[in-house]
Amino acid sequence: MSEDLATEVTEAVEESIAEPGQATDPVSALTADLQRLQAEYANYKKRVERDRSLAHELAISSVLIELLPVLDDIERAQSHGELTGGFKAVADQVAATTDRIGLTKYGQEGDLFDPQIHEALLHDTSPDVRTSTATKILQPGYKFKERILRPARVGVTDPEEIPSAE
Repeated sequence: MSEDLATEVTEAVEESIAEPGQATDPVSALTADLQRLQAEYANYKKRVERDRSLAHELAISSVLIELLPVLDDIERAQSHGELTGGFKAVADQVAATTDRIGLTKYGQEGDLFDPQIHEALLHDTSPDVRTSTATKILQPGYKFKERILRPARVGVTDPEEIPSAE
C-alpha cells in the first residue's frame, strides 16, 4: 500500500512541476523542443534571405545613384543633337542596361505635384491650373523598385487665389 501511495505522490509532484500545456512524457517534450527549433530555424532562414535581398537592392541602388549624372549628361547631349555615331550606340546601350536592371525615370509636365516624389525648385501661380501642378521639369526623377533614388526637380504652378470680397 505504501508503494501505491509513493507512486501517486510522485506522479502528483511531476504533474505540479510540469509547465502548463507541457506533457510529462520526455518524448513529447523533446518533440515539442524539436518543433520549436525547426520553427526558429525556418524564421532565421527567411530573415537571412530577406536581409540578403535588401543588401543586394541597396548595392544596385548605390551604383545607379552614381550613374544618374551620366544619364543626365547623355540626355542633355541628346536634346542638343550632339549624340551621334558611336556615342549614340553607347548611350543606347547604357539606357537599355539601366532599363533592364529596373531603373525608371519619372516626372512629366502636367503631373500633379506630390512632395514625396517631387522637389519644388520654382514656384508660380496661374489661373489655368486647379491644383498644384508640376509645369516645368528641371531634372527628371529616378526610381528603382519603388525606391526613390532622386526626386524629380520641378517648377510648380499653384492656382491663383481669388480675392474674397469683404
